[in-house]
Parts: sequence; structure tokens; C-alpha cells
Amino acid sequence: MTKKTNSNIKLKKFYGNQNSAGEFPFTSGIYPDMYRQRLWTMRQYSGFSSAKESNERYQYLLEQGVKGLSVAFDLPTQTGYDSDHSLSLGEVGKVGVPICSIDDMDILLNNIPLDKVSISMTINSTASILLALLIASSEKNGIDKSKLKGTIQNDILKEYIARGTYIFPPKPSMRLITDIFEYCSKEMPNFNTISISGYHIREAGANAIQEVAFTLSNAIAYVESAIDAGLDPNIFGQQLSFFFNCHNHFFEEIAKFRAARRMWATIMKEKFNVTNKKALMCRFHTQTAGSTLTAQQIDNNIVRTTLQATSAVLGGTQSLHTNAKDEALALPTEESAQIALRTQQIIGYETGIPDVVDPLAGSFYIEELTNEIENEANKIIDNINTLGGAVSAIEKEYQQNEIATSAYEYQKGIDNQSNIIVGVNKFKNQIEENNNHILHLSEKAAANQINRLKEFKKTRNIENVNRELQKLHEASKQNTNLMPYIIKAVKSSATIGEISDILRKSFGMHS
Repeated sequence: MTKKTNSNIKLKKFYGNQNSAGEFPFTSGIYPDMYRQRLWTMRQYSGFSSAKESNERYQYLLEQGVKGLSVAFDLPTQTGYDSDHSLSLGEVGKVGVPICSIDDMDILLNNIPLDKVSISMTINSTASILLALLIASSEKNGIDKSKLKGTIQNDILKEYIARGTYIFPPKPSMRLITDIFEYCSKEMPNFNTISISGYHIREAGANAIQEVAFTLSNAIAYVESAIDAGLDPNIFGQQLSFFFNCHNHFFEEIAKFRAARRMWATIMKEKFNVTNKKALMCRFHTQTAGSTLTAQQIDNNIVRTTLQATSAVLGGTQSLHTNAKDEALALPTEESAQIALRTQQIIGYETGIPDVVDPLAGSFYIEELTNEIENEANKIIDNINTLGGAVSAIEKEYQQNEIATSAYEYQKGIDNQSNIIVGVNKFKNQIEENNNHILHLSEKAAANQINRLKEFKKTRNIENVNRELQKLHEASKQNTNLMPYIIKAVKSSATIGEISDILRKSFGMHS
């Protein structure tokens, strides 16, 4: 299809003078036509209060034109505790949706066409359990797991580096990850088994170069672990995906995405002898930078998010979430979530940006930035390799210390005004803003969730539950894939907390 400008100028598909998109090393994009035939997947990240309220938000987002859903889970779910556990007090439904059982998952996904809508789940320590719940719920609704599309984050190494929602020590955590790799390569070919995340590393204070370097060094560790477990990178490599941040420096972010694609393709080809073209691709989701959102003058966040989203598209992302303007204050309202989605839709349908593959290819500035980021990121990866790889470097707190230094320097720049943040350290309003129109969570939601969970536990067949949990416990001591056992456990009505407790008993806890 011939694309034209508003003035009727015919456009070429690609204007660069280097390797075109769709060919190794994929600097300009992983697909030959990129967005000319199909736009990126427009996702919106949501989850709060209860499975019912979260489902209502998902239905609203789908009506507004979202093509993929991203599920946020509350902290108890992320760390393997049921909503009625004493450690869950005050956290149920606060930063995401509480999911404890197959009953919760059924409510969360009610009337969502799972064979048509891709589901991304931001979950790590308990990723295998949430994936099992997704499988069990879809099968109850007559949808075979082989038809499921989406991504599970499943990236535990960045939890040790940047977030802290780990449960188990690194070695058994890596086992759970490779079990998912193996299981999905056989049973769920359309599902991404991991989303190796630079996003949270960047949110913790890393710069763009560190984000790329630490993310790819973690990815190397996952590939090595899977190969050690006997898996073929030409097969499981096709289901690896990445998750990057898009920060404020417009051109650096574009160059970062281009560099990451080229670096990953080269690593997979030269380090792991991968020949499968799809396994060489750095396929990634992008989210605009939550850490750049300000509580002051929140309408300014729409402008920040628009520029960040535009650079993500110019950089060739496969899917995108745009943050809402009020997320520095609370979870987004329906209105602010709609504006965030409309931002993507305007970029996709009104700007002409998708009409050309890698529109900035050949720019002296972009090409030089791409090369610089690649060179500097490779130096950091080399440093990590000298420390014994990503896991060993994490144990020595190399990444953590580097991020802390970077975050300190960035904040120092804000404090001395060498980094200008509009509305924060310059161009401030004298009149205090009215933030009455933010989302207020229901105080009854947590109590309702806990009461419903207690009723669920009373009415199930506890003998079946205990039998499947015991089988899981025995399997965890052996060299066998745990995914089938976890799936049977959730189908028996075992909860996320009970399954996590079994694995805590087998694996111990990371301190």
C-alpha cells in the first residue's frame, strides 16, 4: 500500500541507507513493514480494589479501543500471600488487583475473549501460579491454552536489583522460570514466557545506558540457565520478550531502543549460536516513565507522556502503555485512562509517524547516539561478566550500587536546577492545586475480598487441595517441571498463598 502525506507526496517504505527493518541485526525494527500494515498493540495497565472492579475497567478499556490488557497485581499477590494473611493487612487491592484463587481469576477475566485479546501479567515471584490460574480459567471457558496470547513478566533478577518483590533465593527462582520456558514452548506457543524488564531498573534510578546493559545481562543469565536445563535457545528464544521504560530525553530513548535490538540480536547469534530468526529478535513492550510524572500541575504529565510515547513509536516498540496524568497521586480515573489511550491513538492514526519504517534512520544524531549507547552498554555487560555474570554481580550488589549512584546524580541535578522539571523546580504555581478528581478506592473492597476468600476456602474439597499440594511438595524436591503440578493445584482450588507456602518450605526464602 502506498502511503502519502497530507500534501499527496508519495512516501517510501524506508529511507535509511543501512540494513532495512526485518533483517539482522534489526536496528531499524524487527518487521519489514513495521506499523505500515499493523500498529503496535495499544495496552493499558490496570488492576485495583477487587477482581470485579478491575474487570469492569478492562471492559471499559476494550470498549475504548484497547487491543491488549496488562494486569497489575497487589503486593500480597506479588509476594505469595492470600488476602486474609496477617502480612496482607492494609495492602489488599491497593496497587493492583488481589488474586488468590481460581474464583478470583474467573471474576477478573469474565467475558473477556482470551482467544482474541492478549493478556500481559506483571508478576514475578508468583508468575508460575498466576500463569496456572490463567490456564485453568481459560480452560473452564472452553479456550485451549494453546490459543492464549500475551506475556508473563516472570523476571526475578530485576526484583533483586530494583523492586524487592522476591520470595525465593535466586537458584530455585531461576528453576521456576526455566520450567515456564519449557512448558510454554510445548503447550503455549503464542505466549511470551518472560518480559525481561528494564522498566523497573530505570524507575529505580538507572540511566538509559544502564537500563539496556542491566536488562540484557539479566537476559543472558536466563538464556544460560535455560541452556543448562537442556533447552534449545532456537526454540525458547522465540518466546522471550523485553519491557523497556521511555523517559524524557526524546532522542536518547529512540536510540536506546535501536541499540537494544542490535545488541540482543548480536548476543544471541554470537554468544549462543542462535540461527532461528525469531529467536534473534528483541521484541519489547514500552511503558512511559512513571517516575517522570509530577504531583504538581498534573496536566503537564499529558505532554510528558505524549513525547515519551512518540519516541517509543519512533524507536519501534511492539506494544505500548501510556501513563495517565494523575498517577503521581492515585490510580487513574476512567477519564484520565481514556486520555492516555487517546494519546496512543492520535499518534497511530493522525501523525503519519507509522507510515515510514524507522523514520529517523540515517540521522547523524540518532545513528551516533545508537552507536554510543551500544558501546557504553557493552562495557557494562563486560564488567558484569568479569564479576561472574548477572546473578553473581547482583550478589555483590554491583547493579544496585550503580543505580543508586545514578539516581543520586539525577536528583542532585533537580535540586541544583541543572535539570529543569517544569512545575517542580521552575515555573511553579503559586496557588495550590485542587486534586479532588482523583480515584478513591472503595474501603469495603478489601473486606469483601477477604470474606469471599474465607467462604471459598470453606466450601472447597480440602482433601483434594491437600493431595495436590503434597504432590507439588514432592515434585519440588525432584528434577521435574513444576508447571503441571501447579496447574493441578490451582484447579483443585489451592490458593496462591498455599502454593507459595509449599514452595517456601521446599526452597526457603531470600533475605
